[in-house]
This record gives sequence, structure tokens and C-alpha cells, in this order.
Amino acid sequence: MGRLTTHVLDTAHGCPGAGIFVRLYGDAAATARGTLICEMVTNKEGRCEVPLLAGEKMRTGRYMLAFDVAAYFRGKGVALTDPPFLENVRIHFGIASAETNYHVPLLISPYAYSTFRGT
Repeated sequence: MGRLTTHVLDTAHGCPGAGIFVRLYGDAAATARGTLICEMVTNKEGRCEVPLLAGEKMRTGRYMLAFDVAAYFRGKGVALTDPPFLENVRIHFGIASAETNYHVPLLISPYAYSTFRGT
């Protein structure tokens, strides 16, 4: 079986995104949040301690990862606008094979983000 993991890198400060609240939703369409599967906080390396999905929980389908980035940057003392440009970053993606590893990294700053599919 495959697994789903994530990793957050703070490109504004050149460090891992530690302490970021992450939620994973399943059955997520591009316009809807879906059903909450799990909630985690990134560790000092910007990673979740365990895979978001693994074993029997790893299934094909549509998912969404939500990252609370404004709270993270406020915690680092960054002066954000009100409302902040990026409050939550939501990444909608699909898992086509439960046998494959999916890694969804997030590179973040207060005003930009990028992501890609890793393995």
C-alpha cells in the first residue's frame, strides 16, 4: 500500500514550517471541503510525524489539504494585513492509485505558495 505525506517549507525565512496546523479532507470536490479525515501539526522539520493516509486508509479519490498559514506567520511575528493575503492554503488533489506514495509539499511565504506531487 502507498501513503500520503506532506512537508511545509517557509521560503520567507528559509526554514521548515514548524507548528502549522494541517487538516486532510476526503471526498473533496474542487468547490467543496469534504469530510475531515485527520488533523495534525507539523513538527520542527515541517513534517507530520505520521503519514496522513497509509494502509487501509489509503484509497483512491479526491482530497483536500488545508494549511493554517496566517496563524503560523503571526506566530513568527510577521505583520500581516487584515485580512491576511493568505489565511489558509487549500490544495485539492486526487489519488489515482492507493498502491503509490503521494507526497504533497507546500512552499509558503505570506504572499505566495507553490506545491507539486512528490513520491
